[in-house]
Amino acid sequence: MRSAKGLPGKVVWSLKWAAIFLCALTFLTVSNSLASEPLTVYVVNYPLKYLAERIGGEHVKVLFPAPGGIDPAFWIPDIHIISAYQQADLILLNGAAYSKWVEKVTLPRSRLINTSRSFKGQYIRIEGAVTHSHGSGGEHAHEGVAFTTWLDFDLAAKQAKAIAKALTRKKPDLQETFQKNYIALERDLVLIDKNIKTIVSKNPSKQLIGSHPVYDYFARRYGLNMKSVHWEPDENPSNEQWAELQAISKGFPAKWMIWEGNPIKEPVAKLKSIGINSLVFDPCGNVPDHGDFLSVMWKNVENLKPAFR
Repeated sequence: MRSAKGLPGKVVWSLKWAAIFLCALTFLTVSNSLASEPLTVYVVNYPLKYLAERIGGEHVKVLFPAPGGIDPAFWIPDIHIISAYQQADLILLNGAAYSKWVEKVTLPRSRLINTSRSFKGQYIRIEGAVTHSHGSGGEHAHEGVAFTTWLDFDLAAKQAKAIAKALTRKKPDLQETFQKNYIALERDLVLIDKNIKTIVSKNPSKQLIGSHPVYDYFARRYGLNMKSVHWEPDENPSNEQWAELQAISKGFPAKWMIWEGNPIKEPVAKLKSIGINSLVFDPCGNVPDHGDFLSVMWKNVENLKPAFR
């Protein structure tokens, strides 16, 4: 028996099965290629970028599109960047009212991960916030919910765990790799946590002034005796701001101010003249000029030591 083209029937069937086999092979090749592609992960701050990269390694491509020199918490992305977020495999949110723009746009719910959801009951509410601005960032107020959750390194480890779980759901075959990387990261965070506790334990009642209201979780975790003002490290405080500090100092004679960034010389000198020293504990919400999240945090730990001697 021959086909219409004169080929034996067996040959025709063989060709058909060969074609089916090639199609299946092509499908498997494409599927394997897609499976080996790194996940595209968008984040809303630098700490999340660092945590995701530590856990995901070569299996993730983590993008944090906020420009340098701003506080990402108050950044509003343009429509093109929002579109990029919408196309991501995963979108990592800090939660705790961080990056309020997220509430005003449409993002794929199935790919949104609130990394602080597991400890939502531990959020700190802020009352009586003052409106101010961060350079070109526009006016805003630190009100509602405090958001620098990662400065409590126990909470940072919980955020890392949420990231590890999210990555595992996307690539279950890499569960062992993600878990191994998470455990190594958790170990680093626990070590910082223990070091800070040891430092503070030497003088737990030490009075401190925070230059900015970003240390809520940090102060709660480590039992810091702290009050905050609203100063910017790159600006000279106004007369009203100096008056506010003086009013606080009457009943709270702190000898140290903790800055979120390297302050300019003028306020440091004036603080020194009234008996207040300065140190930097950088929240590292944006990409640092040097090093990474972990190295910045270890520098913060060293900076704390003189205040508790």
